[in-house]
Amino acid sequence: MNATRRLHDAGQSLWLDNITRSLITSGTLRRYIDEFSITGLTSNPTIFDHAITHGTDYDAEIRQKLEEGKSGEAMFFDLALTDLRHAADLFQPVHERTNGLDGWVSLEVSPLLAHDTARTIASAKRLYAEARRPNLFIKIPGTPEGIPAIEEAIFAGVPINVTLLFSREQYLAAAEAYLRGIERRIASGLNPLVWSVASVFISRWDKAVMGRVPEALRDRLGIAIARRTYRAYRDLLNSPRWLQLLNAGTRPQRLLWASTGTKDPEASDVLYIQGLAAPFTVSTIPEATLKAFAEHGDVGDLLAADGGDCEEVLTRFQQVGIDLDALADQLQRDGAEAFDKSWNDLMARLQSKGEALQKPR
Repeated sequence: MNATRRLHDAGQSLWLDNITRSLITSGTLRRYIDEFSITGLTSNPTIFDHAITHGTDYDAEIRQKLEEGKSGEAMFFDLALTDLRHAADLFQPVHERTNGLDGWVSLEVSPLLAHDTARTIASAKRLYAEARRPNLFIKIPGTPEGIPAIEEAIFAGVPINVTLLFSREQYLAAAEAYLRGIERRIASGLNPLVWSVASVFISRWDKAVMGRVPEALRDRLGIAIARRTYRAYRDLLNSPRWLQLLNAGTRPQRLLWASTGTKDPEASDVLYIQGLAAPFTVSTIPEATLKAFAEHGDVGDLLAADGGDCEEVLTRFQQVGIDLDALADQLQRDGAEAFDKSWNDLMARLQSKGEALQKPR
């Protein structure tokens, strides 16, 4: 039994942090499902930009969309939904077997809407309806402007993957939005079962402080932040408020570890996967990290519900001048800006690709 299977059996879902058309058509995704216990996947503009740039898999559909008069965002979402529908169908047996808990794929709203609540809500509703798949999450960033959009989308019955969370406080704000959306559905006589995950980014913490902290603290901040967040997650799941909602028929919003690829070349390539094994959570995993973990990874002790020594470790970072709250806010702002850049790069790539395909051959 390989490490990915052992991790799955320990109660953590592994979702591939990648999607390309060739990944689906070549049978590779099917193989990852069968051999590596992959039970879902996530996508983002950077992934699609890379796939469209490095290959011809999308050329025929791009030509078709151009003939239909589509370009820019409209074209991209058509291309992305084609892939994600196929992926969602591959994960449908998992989705059915787990009664909706697992087997999800994710599509992000335009990151340019990150600070526009009303348009984010409208886009989330439209994309979910166009997908025509019950196991598709719409990704909304957990920025201050995104929080009300998350609540409204959940109230509208749209499954949401909350992205761009970096701290316990940001996670709790997203969880609160989810809870309010569910409570409003119950008060309105609606079905309270609307699925959601909350994605906390890990490795960017360690990259942000690299060279600024003693060697003894190298590559320890991300996992300590995750442990602190996991404690808040477990406390919330055990709260009277959650128990009341469970009694009404809902299911918890699961915690998801994102940005789990190791960025320090001197650290283990499976650092975050091994360090964040925890039941009733999801870990998104880049393709290279997946292969590495299957080959030489190990599943040791699971995360402690009380966060273990996280507060002691975080205090040591504060003692050497790291302002955790300020850094969390900065990481979220930087993440939103990076998503904007990836989106703009993708739109430019689609335009140049379209122009090249329209030239006489």
